[in-house]
Amino acid sequence: MNIYMCDEAFSWYKEELQLQRGDYVRFFARYGGCSTVQKGFSLGVNKESPIDASVILEKEGIIFFIEQNDTWYFDDHDLHIEFDEKRNEPIFTYR
Repeated sequence: MNIYMCDEAFSWYKEELQLQRGDYVRFFARYGGCSTVQKGFSLGVNKESPIDASVILEKEGIIFFIEQNDTWYFDDHDLHIEFDEKRNEPIFTYR
């Protein structure tokens, strides 16, 4: 399992969350919403330090990660973070 992020999505996160080198961003399973991999759950995003990171993507010194206890949500899929120009926001796909 891996995290892939296009440059446009990275720029959006960097600006929206005011990220700097050395910051951490967690992707996690949250109750509610919908996704293509787990019904009744959706993907949450939070700026916080890792405790037991299982999957890591580093871009320009910023660490994006998924904790070990959230890997079930992805059902052995990779997380692809792309960017929707029309909506001006990241979109998640699971492959």
